[in-house]
Order: sequence, then C-alpha cells, then structure tokens
Amino acid sequence: MAIPFDKKHQLPVQDATEQDYTAAIETVRAIKPDAGLRSLDHYKIKLPSLRYAARQTLIPLIRWETPYVAKLQNALRSPVLDSYFSITANLGTHTFFMIFLPILFWCGYTDLGRGLVHVLASGVFFSGIMKDLLCLPRPLSPPLSRISMSPSVSLEYGFPSTHSTNAVSVVVYAVFLLRSASSDINSTLKATLEIASYLYASSIILGRLYCGMHGFLDVLIGGILGALLSVLQCLYGGDFDNFMFRGSAMAPLLLISIILVLVRIHPEPADDCPCFDDSIAFAGVMIGVEAGNWHFARTGYASNIPVPATVPFDLVVMGWSKTIARILIGVVVILGWREVMKPALLRYLPPLFRVVENFGLTLPRKFFIQASMYTKVPKNLKTDSVLPPISEIPSLITSLRHPRKHRSVSVGPQSAADAYEALAFHDRQRRESNSSASRKRQMARGQRSSDNTDSAYCTIKAVSSNVLSDPRIPALPNCTTSQTNLPNGLTLPDVFLDDTSTSGTLPNSVHPPERRSSEDRREFEKERREIFSQVEQPRVRYDVEVITKLIVYTGIGWLAVEGNPLLFEYINLGLGT
Repeated sequence: MAIPFDKKHQLPVQDATEQDYTAAIETVRAIKPDAGLRSLDHYKIKLPSLRYAARQTLIPLIRWETPYVAKLQNALRSPVLDSYFSITANLGTHTFFMIFLPILFWCGYTDLGRGLVHVLASGVFFSGIMKDLLCLPRPLSPPLSRISMSPSVSLEYGFPSTHSTNAVSVVVYAVFLLRSASSDINSTLKATLEIASYLYASSIILGRLYCGMHGFLDVLIGGILGALLSVLQCLYGGDFDNFMFRGSAMAPLLLISIILVLVRIHPEPADDCPCFDDSIAFAGVMIGVEAGNWHFARTGYASNIPVPATVPFDLVVMGWSKTIARILIGVVVILGWREVMKPALLRYLPPLFRVVENFGLTLPRKFFIQASMYTKVPKNLKTDSVLPPISEIPSLITSLRHPRKHRSVSVGPQSAADAYEALAFHDRQRRESNSSASRKRQMARGQRSSDNTDSAYCTIKAVSSNVLSDPRIPALPNCTTSQTNLPNGLTLPDVFLDDTSTSGTLPNSVHPPERRSSEDRREFEKERREIFSQVEQPRVRYDVEVITKLIVYTGIGWLAVEGNPLLFEYINLGLGT
C-alpha cells in the first residue's frame, strides 16, 4: 500500500496511521540518506565554521590519547573491577541525584539541597551545551571496550564527561561546607567524610576511563567545569539566595526567563544526540526548585533556620518510622507524578502545538518532528533516561544485585559519532595499503605530498600488541607496524595518524566517494553500510517531548521543595507550623 507523503517535507500527511508514519521515516532514510553519510566530511557539512574549527582543534587530542586509555584499560581489566566500576558509575548519574536530592530537602537540609541543585543542574546543562556544541566522539572502540549498565549513555558525545562534572562539583561543594566556620561536625567525622568525598570523585573519574567511556581530556575538562561551578556556588550562593528570597515574584520570574532563553539557544548537534534531553530535565528541576522555595518560604510551614524555605525536621521528635514513611511517600508521589503527567501531556499537547504552528510558532529543533506531521505520539514511548518509570524499577534493582548479568561490554561503534570515527579510521587503513605506489608516481612527477595532506585520521600512534590480540576485540586488518617512543619501549602497530587540518577542508588524500574510482566508491559504500548497520538507529522524536519534559521535571522540583512538605503536614508526617 502506498504511503501518504507530504511532498514538501517528504513525510506522511496528518491523517496517516502511526504505522504509515514509521514506515515513511524508514523509507526516507533508506532512499535519501543524510548528506553527511555520503562523505567523510560530515561535520564540516553539519557544523558552522567556528564550531567545526574548534572541533578540528580538539579532536587530535582525543585521538592521540586513545591508545593510552586502551593500555590503561587492558592493564586493569578484571571481572571484579568491571562490576565495581559499572555499579559505581550509577552514583554519578542523573537518576541517582534525582532521587537523592529531594530526600535532603525532606530531612531539613534545604541549604545543602539548594547548593547541590545549583551545581548539578548547571553542570548537566552546560556540559550538555559543550557536548552538542563541539560534537566530539568518545574514544574509539576498538581498541577500547565499553563497559556499562546503561547502553544509552554511549549515544551521547564524549566531551566533556558529565559524570566527572557531577562528581567533582559535589565533592568541591561538600569539602567547602565541611571546612566552613559554620560546620559543627567533630574533627574525626569531618576527616572521614572528606576522605570519602575524595574517594567518591576518584572512583567516578577512574571508572569513566576504565569503562572506556571517556578519555583523559573528557574527564579533565569535565572535572574543571564541575570545580568552577562549585566555586561560584561557594562564593556567590549566599548572595543568590538573598536575591531570590528577599525579592518579589519578579526574582523567580527573571530566573525562569533566563533558563528558558538558555534552553532556546542550546546548540544543535550534528547527530541525533540525547544531551539536550538531559539539559531540559535539569532546567525544569531548577525552575521548580526556585519557584517552589520562593513560595514555600512565604507559607506558615517553612522555617527560616538555617535558610528560608527550610522544611522543619527533627529526627528525635519524629522518630525513624515517620522519617522513613515520609521519604517513601515522597518518592512514590514524585514517580506517580511522572507516570501520570508524561502520557497525559504527550496525548493532549499535539493538537495545541498544531494550532500554535498555524501562527508560525514552532520548535525549530533538528531531529524533532513537528506536530503537523504526525497524528499522535505512540504509547509507552521511552523518552526519559533521567528518571526511570515505575515499571522499570524492579529490573533496575535486579541489575544492581547481579551486575555481572546486566552489565554490557561492547566493542564497535554504538552511535553516529562512533560510526564516523570508525569510517575515517578504516578509510585511512585502506589508503595506507595503496599509498606506496601512489607516492612513487608522485615522486616521478616531481610532486611531493605534504605531511599535513598525507595525514587523515589522528596522531594516535597505536594500541599495544596485547590489546589488539585480546580475543574480545575484533582484529584490525591492514595495520602496518612501526616503532614508537611510547612507555616501556613497546612495539606498536601504526594504526592511527593525526588529522591536523583545522582549515575546514579534508586533506587532499582523503577523497569523498564521489571523487574516487567506481571500485573505490563501491568499497566505501559497502563499508559505510556495514559500519552504520552496527549503530542503533535513533527513534522518531516528537516536538511535544521538549515541553513535556520541561513541565514534568518542573513539577518534580516543585514537589521536592513545596508540594511534598505540605503533604507531609496534612498527613501528620511533619512537625506542624
């Protein structure tokens, strides 16, 4: 049966069924592939010149460090460490903080909760901006193996490491509070907590390297970003709180406006990357927390000690039973809010979006389909990687109890960025095997190839022989061998060279398929299809998902600081006015 298409957008018309729509998307992808897939110059085509130049400046560093990260991983690999680092990685995820942070508010630590929300939300948001701005890949696999309990993480760009940003920001802020003059914790406990903080950050950062998810540059810049955000919170957090609590309603409205502007100008990625989704979620949390704190501070249920909007709490008076009950009820309310509001908004927002679209007001984001191009959003759509649905909680607990069964070890490209890296790497291998005769002909004609144009991939000078011989890693054909000055005098295969071109053009020796012989074009196209067949195809994304996520997570932030504390008072789980 013919698929009804909108000729202008090459997508199904509004009255097509959901099956028609999905089939149409796949058909368009099959017969009219993205322009970047037909060439090795994908990011030059997709990115503005300044962003592309910045990417070309940084990517040689990422490629250079890959063999060293692979050597580190290969030296440390063991089943015990695989399980340890895959489990502890969860302590740096958005999901962990989304569940942990509300508990701080409910137990009377509003000042600590606000500070952590500020540094974590800012860290996720600005690291997401940097990822989509530069579109830098994770270290190449192979030679690295990627160990994870959440395969969706690999779909994001690699630079910088958000895990490292979160971990360092939390530790810097925690150590600042422990060493502040207002801290009344005894010296022994203070030293223990400080050491635990350092171990936490070290474990998260080392784990990102061990798991093959990031390189040294990723975790370094991610850690610096987290430290800077925490320093800003330590220096100016008090002034910011005074502005918010002592001002009129214009204070939270101004902050909300700034956040919405930042969401609107979030850079477009070259590939379908979920970084924007995480940024939206924490932007919503920030809005909900600030608006909720401002209003809760003006009710008769909030305490002003040590800061305004503090939820009254006394473990001695309430006891453990009430404390545990309010935590469990609070978490259930937050998860219930998400379970109810998400499907409701995905159902009722598309008609509203179509009306707004008639006035020329749309959400101009790549990879998001406008409401006029679909009839409804499919049910049970997995749009959220920040907070899991209730139905997935049992499997999440099971995976933590049995990490060896639920962790994944992947070798090969997992995202579009990975595929482009692998494509360029394999192209370099193929060209090196035919370069000798070409150079002789050039020498005969008196032509000399410059070092810059002869380098197409990276200055990484290889992976140790034992890494390449690891049975878990597929063989890398056509690798020529050379000696390099790496540590311990290792003999390494010369499988990488450095792309030093930052001029916005490909080296002369790298020819897109359309400039090659017919045989080379066929070989290139076959290889391209094979590489991209390993990559999980991104799902169809709908414009209403952005507003849905913003509303849902704004509600979660509000429930954490005002909605649930008021509920606790009404059901006799509070301290009263």
